[in-house]
Amino acid sequence: MNRYWFIVFLLPIFFSADIFAQEPVVFKGGNIVIGDHVSILEDPTNKLTLNDIRSSDSFVDQGVSIPNLKLSSSDFWLKFSIRNESEQEHLILALEYPMLSTCEFYAMNDGLVQKLSYDTEFANRKYKHQNFLFDVYIRPGTTEAYFLRVRSSEQMVLPLILGTPKTTAENLLTNDLAWGLFMGLILVMIIYNSFIYFSVKDKSYLYYVFYSLFIGLSSITLSGYTYRFILFDYPGLNHLGIVVFPGLAGIAGNLFMMNFLQTRENSPRMHRFIYLSILIYSAAIVLRLLGYDRVSFRAIDFAAVSTVLVTFTVTITLSLEGYRPAKLFLLAFSLFFTGLLLFVLRNLGVVPYNDFTNYTKELGTALDVVLLAFALADKINTFKRDKERSQEQTLQALKENERIIREQNVILETKVNERTLELSEANNELSQTLIDLKEAEGQLVEAEKMASLGQLTAGIAHEINNPINFVTSNITPLNRDVDILIDFIQEMEKIGLSDLPVEEKQRLIEEQKEELDYDYLKIEINQLLKGIREGASRTSEIVKGLRVFSRLDEDDLKKADLNDGLDSTLIVINNLLSNKIRLEKIYADIPLIECYPGKLNQVFLNILSNGIYAINKKFGDEEGGVLRITTSNSDTKVYVKIEDNGIGMDEATKKKIFEPFFTTKDVGEGTGLGMSIAYNTIRRHQGEIQINSTPGEGSEFILELPIVHENVEEEM
Repeated sequence: MNRYWFIVFLLPIFFSADIFAQEPVVFKGGNIVIGDHVSILEDPTNKLTLNDIRSSDSFVDQGVSIPNLKLSSSDFWLKFSIRNESEQEHLILALEYPMLSTCEFYAMNDGLVQKLSYDTEFANRKYKHQNFLFDVYIRPGTTEAYFLRVRSSEQMVLPLILGTPKTTAENLLTNDLAWGLFMGLILVMIIYNSFIYFSVKDKSYLYYVFYSLFIGLSSITLSGYTYRFILFDYPGLNHLGIVVFPGLAGIAGNLFMMNFLQTRENSPRMHRFIYLSILIYSAAIVLRLLGYDRVSFRAIDFAAVSTVLVTFTVTITLSLEGYRPAKLFLLAFSLFFTGLLLFVLRNLGVVPYNDFTNYTKELGTALDVVLLAFALADKINTFKRDKERSQEQTLQALKENERIIREQNVILETKVNERTLELSEANNELSQTLIDLKEAEGQLVEAEKMASLGQLTAGIAHEINNPINFVTSNITPLNRDVDILIDFIQEMEKIGLSDLPVEEKQRLIEEQKEELDYDYLKIEINQLLKGIREGASRTSEIVKGLRVFSRLDEDDLKKADLNDGLDSTLIVINNLLSNKIRLEKIYADIPLIECYPGKLNQVFLNILSNGIYAINKKFGDEEGGVLRITTSNSDTKVYVKIEDNGIGMDEATKKKIFEPFFTTKDVGEGTGLGMSIAYNTIRRHQGEIQINSTPGEGSEFILELPIVHENVEEEM
């Protein structure tokens, strides 16, 4: 090729009239934007060579500082000339758009062709920077012509900046510093809010973290830093990220808006349009992965426009309604949109290209991310204030309830005293029974520290109060009937002692019987006595069941029937079982086991109470709850299985259920000690507890207890 050096030397002369017809860029130093000195020719065939276009008159002057080319698969040729009036012979031409699939720089003075592309590995570049940097060698005082051939699957914005190596390096360093601050801010917000999410488990923080992550990756990918620092050996992945990262950012941003502003409840009509934006973003990602580059790029544009319209509609509407989170969201999005709009206007030449307009998109993004974080914090503070107000109102309500209960207790105590006076003899035995019952309850609470047993006292009293009231209501009519019967006997005595004939006496006696309705009186007295006997018998059964449950008279290790213990426990919690909960008992003929019966009954109480609580949480006042108790045995063990179809437990709850003071119940409904005591009791009996549970379906507790063992701990 050395034989044709003179041809290269003469080319500028042959075409000088055509090339220099356009006003050249006059370079005197510093950094200058040369876009308004550039003419552009589109090659739809992608087959034109340098020789073809040098003499072409189809070049069109742009007249803007930053050429903005349409989305196309064509080659675009850029023509410009430079007059060097500085003292530097070596200049640098920087093209600050790193996403070109083809970029070839032709220098006419020396025939040098410099080719760069992000399709090649980053290490092969002469200048280790994501922007396209070309060497320009031009002697001071001379004018030279240059051509650029560019192509991209995305829409091309071509800021062309000419400068010396020193000024170019300074400009790039400033740019890197600004981007470093931007990326550092995004990273800090991601890490900080990730910690908050793991603390509060609020989905808004999760969506915010993903939005910040992908909006940051979108910015650094479009500016070439992903290609430079992360995917330098994988340009294909970097090419996918141009659409994939903005698409994921759009999806996460829309999900964040839906969750943060609660659009399903606050703006149900626009809520459906948010899903439409998410669908378009998803389609853009899929199209890019399938290789439809230009279509995917245009889909991202459509998705962005729809998101802007929906976001402004939702936030402005909710802001006018006084919804505070919407106001903060509107402010953040407005700053983001303003920064993006200024960036676009800069690319269109409406606003000048300078250090401020060069970073408006990143500045808007940073302000958006920061203000959204403030909005999340403000929302949590709002929830906290609402919770404090709610707690204060609840406290006032509890105090009022306590006052009402005290007044009712005084009234109730007065009525009880009055009834006690009326039923002096009949209530002596029942009073002693109540005293024994209260003592049994107190000893149970003291023995096992079961705070939940205190909550059952009202139910136990209710169970006993029913037969007592039945007895009480029968005494008064019984007294009346007895008085009538005594009067009748006295009248019969008078008739019997009189001198009247027998027939007359019989007639008078029959008249008295008819007058008193003697036959009905006998039936009524029998019914009243039967009711009193049944009430006393029911009270005796309840007390017996409680004694079996507590086993206060059996502190030593002994053999016991667990079926009896389960039945006695069911008596204790009978008031917790409503008619809407179906109780199923499947008892086997199990052998007696060596144990502390009272302690095991308390284990049954805790598990059954929790099962009833879980069923009530799921079904409320509706039917459908099932509590099933099954007993069985092997040669060495007895098994008790207690199942419910309540709310169930997740894995985290199952792991912590036996920890002291751990509870999933609301404040005031449980101490968190019941299952811990149950676990220790079973372990001290050399047994095991197994738990099978599925959230939303129910829980199953399986107790395994040895029939005979030697070393059960004496202190429980």
